[in-house]
Amino acid sequence: MKVALFCGGYGMRMRNGTADDVPKPMAMVGPRPLIWHVMRYYAHFGHTEFVLCLGYGAHHIKKFFLDYEETVSNDFVLRDGKAELLGTDIADWSISFIQTGIESAIGERLRRVREHLDGDEMFLANYADVLTDAPLDLMIDRFRDSDAGASMMVVPPQSSFHCVEMGEDNKVGAITAVSEMPLWENGGYFVLRQDVFDHIPKGGDLVADGCAELAKRGRLLAYPYRGFWRPTDTVKERFALDEGYSRGERPWALWDNERVSA
Repeated sequence: MKVALFCGGYGMRMRNGTADDVPKPMAMVGPRPLIWHVMRYYAHFGHTEFVLCLGYGAHHIKKFFLDYEETVSNDFVLRDGKAELLGTDIADWSISFIQTGIESAIGERLRRVREHLDGDEMFLANYADVLTDAPLDLMIDRFRDSDAGASMMVVPPQSSFHCVEMGEDNKVGAITAVSEMPLWENGGYFVLRQDVFDHIPKGGDLVADGCAELAKRGRLLAYPYRGFWRPTDTVKERFALDEGYSRGERPWALWDNERVSA
């Protein structure tokens, strides 16, 4: 299945005070940027046709793949001054680099790559800066067996704040962690049918417009997941992933198991 990745946002909360224009999906986790980790996850499940919905800082993403160095994340033998790869990451990938506008909403970005997603009844879509170890194959099978027009992963609230219940006298009756409340957040990892485009207006949003309209029609499927799922909306979150990677704690890297079993 083809995979559309949204990688055109500014990522202002990721800024560290510098004036660079590197988009958030290019923030490094280990030796590779976030977008590579997301793509490698999909490739692990056999989905290697990617459509990148570019916008802000697109040239950084293009340059990364045009100058891609396989030796950074693969074993190799150096013989006579030449590297002989013992493995490869992206040799079998097909990547379309499509400019979808600097200010475009997610739904509009998807609309602008529609022609590159034709030919298949279903396709995948996701943000290019959120990682998980969720069983994508089961997610797809559940969606395929339904009549839904869209499926989205939903996860428990990630906030560390607490909600306070109080009466009219301002006395607190209960304190509950947001993460323990019966609420779910949009976690991305969409599985979509082509008719989702019927519900996304020009300039519209995938979730607020497309998914919301399908929900009204009873055709939006959720995939609740309580396992590993991490966004990278802040510098702190990205650093936590990077530090975890350096310690060998990278549950999203399901492809590591391929090397162990090989």
